[in-house]
Amino acid sequence: MKKRWTFSVALLLITALVLAACGSKQEQTPAASGGASSGKPASSLSTVRLGIFKNVTHAPGYVAIENKYFQKYWGDNVKIEITAFDNGSDFSTALATDQIDLGFVGPGPSTNQFLKSKNFRVVSGSNNGGAVLVAAKDSGITNVKDLVGKTVAIPTKGSTNEISLRLLLQQNNIKVTTDKSGANIIARAPADTLIAMRQKEIDATLIPEPWGTQMEQEGIGKIIVDWDKVPPNNGNYPLTILVASDKLLKDHRDIVKGAIQANIDGIDFIKKNPDKAYELINNQLKALSGKGMDIPLIKAAISHLNLTSDVSKEAIEEMARVSIDAGYIKDVKKEELDLSKFLDLSLLDEVKKSK
Repeated sequence: MKKRWTFSVALLLITALVLAACGSKQEQTPAASGGASSGKPASSLSTVRLGIFKNVTHAPGYVAIENKYFQKYWGDNVKIEITAFDNGSDFSTALATDQIDLGFVGPGPSTNQFLKSKNFRVVSGSNNGGAVLVAAKDSGITNVKDLVGKTVAIPTKGSTNEISLRLLLQQNNIKVTTDKSGANIIARAPADTLIAMRQKEIDATLIPEPWGTQMEQEGIGKIIVDWDKVPPNNGNYPLTILVASDKLLKDHRDIVKGAIQANIDGIDFIKKNPDKAYELINNQLKALSGKGMDIPLIKAAISHLNLTSDVSKEAIEEMARVSIDAGYIKDVKKEELDLSKFLDLSLLDEVKKSK
């Protein structure tokens, strides 16, 4: 009997020590973005994997990271793992295959992936517009009709920028071809597009800011279609949206709601404190890409963005129909396209009502 009692006491002591160690470890888990205590209760989720692009069009996310807004709403015990992506295809694949939990992406590639996997949702907007059409110096291109027989670069196949380019070409009755009878579309990462423009290897590009402004400032290109004339809706279309996995939405809606709030706070900060925001944006550009940017260039780029949490389902559907025509979305007919389940804006509505 004595042996049993001794064993039981020992077991209880061991259990208490294990629990104490686990609690201590959780309290010491640092947030990736650091920061003072938020006063918020810790989430039951210990780590959130956030995806974002190395691009100024993701500025609200940058400011939310720099100002520790995510930590404010998630609690200091939540560790944030940030993954920087170069394009929406890689981001969307990572989200669909549980490599990240949520983040910022364009509607083009995310719609394509959603129709395959159907395991994540749009939960908020972040930025509308911010892409421009730039013609190379000495290319002879002064308007969209001059793109016939020319080579035009976009960041990646199936991107939101390619969809906008295809809409521009449709509006001007120009076909996408590989010969001189229409416009030839090629995929180049923005940094590579800048080099190609310098070396006169391409004739034009539809590219997100600040790349277009940089080309114009360098004198190697000229913006011939400004951001507020790019289709659909003359620049008022979702270029950057916030998406979250179904798993996160089901098990940790508090995390998703906090991300939406952080995104909105980022938007508000940029609008109210633009000069301070430029430095914060540059800090994240350095952290994510290893290279900063001249503040005047960031300022010019931000002036070409319509920062908003609103999301146009109609604009996303219009872009999806272009992707169907281009062959990026297969086994879906345009007349049968239904993206109602792609958007879950219930938490966004809650956040707006609480403001």
